[in-house]
Amino acid sequence: MNQTRDTDGASGAAPDSLEEELTPEQLAERWEAEGPPPAGAVANLASSLIAAAVGAAGMALAFSFGLGSPAQPGPGMWPFAVSVVIVVFGVVQVIVGRRGGEGEKFTRLSWLAAIGLATLVGLLLLMPVIGFEIPSLLLCLVWMKLLGGETWRSAVLYSVLVVAGFYGIFILALGTSIPHLI
Repeated sequence: MNQTRDTDGASGAAPDSLEEELTPEQLAERWEAEGPPPAGAVANLASSLIAAAVGAAGMALAFSFGLGSPAQPGPGMWPFAVSVVIVVFGVVQVIVGRRGGEGEKFTRLSWLAAIGLATLVGLLLLMPVIGFEIPSLLLCLVWMKLLGGETWRSAVLYSVLVVAGFYGIFILALGTSIPHLI
């Protein structure tokens, strides 16, 4: 029998769930048994190569924005640096990943990461054309509503606040050269 909680969080009945009686080790074993099966060596290799390829694509996109110099960084400087780190981690994972644990097999929820990546690439492609405000707002809406499961009201409110915050920090306060409409 499942128990329900009152509005103040107090339980109305004695606990009958086994999770409260399990040790941390037993609980970890249970979670592992309920989780997705291990992916295997080929899937680990493929995911590491995909990560390195995504990093290389990010390096190319960032380079097209212009890197600038350390004294005058261009809009592509930090995305380029992050992409280099992704490539390095991908290559290191290819080399030493076999000694680590088994990764999880891809499931339906794995597509959420692919959708997140695709929308991020869309943001990067649209920014030079129409500025950062509209693509950033759309990215936040997709991430909060579709990927995060927020209500429409909170997704819209948070998206507007995030874009306004980024605008205030990067355009008004720091005066960066990010393409923008306003």
